[in-house]
Amino acid sequence: MPTKKILVVDDEQRLRKLLHDYLSREGYDIIEAGDGEEALKKFYDEKDIALILLDVMMPKKDGYEVLKEIRETSKVPVIMLTAKSDEEDELQGFSLGVDEYISKPFSPKILVARVHAVLRRGALPEDEKIIEKGAIKIDMAAHEVTVDDEKIPLSVKEFELLTYFMKNEGIALSREKILNAVWEYDYFGDARTIDTHVKKLRSKLGKRGDYIKTIWGMGYKFDTNEEAQN
Repeated sequence: MPTKKILVVDDEQRLRKLLHDYLSREGYDIIEAGDGEEALKKFYDEKDIALILLDVMMPKKDGYEVLKEIRETSKVPVIMLTAKSDEEDELQGFSLGVDEYISKPFSPKILVARVHAVLRRGALPEDEKIIEKGAIKIDMAAHEVTVDDEKIPLSVKEFELLTYFMKNEGIALSREKILNAVWEYDYFGDARTIDTHVKKLRSKLGKRGDYIKTIWGMGYKFDTNEEAQN
């Protein structure tokens, strides 16, 4: 199997070297660019880039400008590296076609895990790229959620949380299990953060937020059948 090429785009040379070292150890072929214009040149020259790690704030062209141009001709997976974790910024990126966000500072091990996950997601068989339960549909490849045929903007964690719930429909899930599955080792803190995300997710899902049932003293369960019975 040919080595997958990853284009690392960041104006910080030390960060590029760090990512180069970690990803090379995982068997990836790393190409670097220090600004937006260089990134586009190398992207067009190489042709067979498997994934792009793209900084937002860069000279000449910022990450959003680069992403917008790339999306005119390619669906290559793009992970944005950002110093900000504002939801509006995330939604702007998703509207342009970003696949994932990672906020700086980050653990290189977490970034490598995200790279693996995005590449696996892109390699999913066609019948696994769409998850549909009740009135909710997730398009994994496009990173889109529709509720009653209306697109709903979700943050990265809300998208991952809903995906996990829907893949485990009808199963009672403890907060600890959800934390380990969705946050992995990306989070060191109180499991009650899940309650905050569930509250926001329910609100965005509107009346379909009732699909997410609270299991008192334990966690949550996603169930569309119970809604139909009520």
